[in-house]
Amino acid sequence: MNFYTRKWVKPEDLNAHGTLFGGSLLSWIDEEAAIYSIIQLGTNGCITKYMSEINFINSAKQGDIIELGIKAVHFGRTSITLTCQVRNKISRKTILTIDKIVFVSVDADGKPVPHGKTEITYTDERLRED
Repeated sequence: MNFYTRKWVKPEDLNAHGTLFGGSLLSWIDEEAAIYSIIQLGTNGCITKYMSEINFINSAKQGDIIELGIKAVHFGRTSITLTCQVRNKISRKTILTIDKIVFVSVDADGKPVPHGKTEITYTDERLRED
C-alpha cells in the first residue's frame, strides 16, 4: 500500500475526548478515495457507493501526523474497489482500516457507466509497487 496523503491533527479535528474525531477522519478518507478513483478511472464522474466495516484500531491526538493509504484491489465494469489503511506517520501504528470502499463511474444523470479500466495507473513511477 502506498501512502499518498498526510494530515496534521489540529484542535478543530478533535472530539470530546481530545482525540481525532472519527467523522473528520472518514471525511478525509472519502475525499482521498474519490480523488484516487478519479485518477484511476480518468473521470470526475465517480460516486461513493459502499464502505465496508470501519475498524478503528488506535486513536490519534492533536499534533499527530497521520497518513492515508489507498489502493485499488478490483476493477468492475462500472466500479472500482479500494482498500484503505490510516496510520500514525511517526509511530507507524495503524489508526484505522477499511477493507472495501466501492466507487462507481456515473454519467451526467447519475447512472452507472462502463469505465474501461482494468489495472492501476501510476501517475508517478516512484509510486509503482514491485
